Amino acid sequence: MEVQNLTKHFPILGGILQRTVGYVYAVNGVNFSINKGETCGLVGESGSGKTTVGKLIVKLLEPTKGKIFFEKNDVTNLKGSDLKLYRRSVQMVFQDPYASLNPRMTVKDMLVEVMRSHKIYEGSEYEYAIKLLERVGMSEEHLYRYPHELSGGQRQRVVIARALCLDPKFIVLDEPTASLDVSVQAQILDLLKELQEKYNYSYLLITHNLAVVKYISKKIIVMYRGIVVEKAETNDLFKEPQHPYTISLLSAIPVPDPTLVRKKIILKGEPPDPIEPIKACPFQDRCPYVMAICKEKSPPEIDLGKGHIVKCWLKA
Repeated sequence: MEVQNLTKHFPILGGILQRTVGYVYAVNGVNFSINKGETCGLVGESGSGKTTVGKLIVKLLEPTKGKIFFEKNDVTNLKGSDLKLYRRSVQMVFQDPYASLNPRMTVKDMLVEVMRSHKIYEGSEYEYAIKLLERVGMSEEHLYRYPHELSGGQRQRVVIARALCLDPKFIVLDEPTASLDVSVQAQILDLLKELQEKYNYSYLLITHNLAVVKYISKKIIVMYRGIVVEKAETNDLFKEPQHPYTISLLSAIPVPDPTLVRKKIILKGEPPDPIEPIKACPFQDRCPYVMAICKEKSPPEIDLGKGHIVKCWLKA
């Protein structure tokens, strides 16, 4: 998967005639690539545009501009049967498992609905549904349960099983552990790693939990206000973060050692209004190292070697 200059601006409509009076600048010129069998973490605080990027990739939203390539094919403007075929290869696990399941359908009905919609299984639908549940650590007894009869971890496993129903190559994981207990989070992450090793899936893991990203991802992309401010291999990013925003995120990771005293970097203020266009550095209002040039020009991408890229005037 590769995205080039991916941009999404949501129009704001106002007045009696509902004319466009402004835009929400959700995603602004994002570039990255993910190789086969690789996990890439996409991190940032709430409102940074992470989920919008995921929805653009699975074609739930149309980009304002930019290109999306899958297996070297341009999939930016797919429609009809071509789009349906693309969705066999690219699936999404949504953030809230309860909201993404139909409360009036059993687990079996939800899995069979996918099979029939895409006409992908000609054998016994019942047996294939059991295999899918077994693949995610569940059993036949869960087939006739409704979402409210399942625990949070079981609902998340059902959502993953539904995504795996089409045997995809690429899966967008939108905060798959956000609503789960810590012990269940570990189980889901281990399940995802096990499935990847067995079936060579590629993941885009969207989260604000850097501890989760460190555990499962090979490389990390850091977003702020819809812009990629830093991207690097996971070990390099945790060892030598370069952007002030990344440094502040890493300082907020809880450490399970009450005797360890660590200085946290608390950012001042709130993120700027996403309605305001970005004219210079997106982080200038909250950066402790802000300079005059930060308020005048947008920083260039600085390649620090080994695929470590940062957008900051401090490194220029």
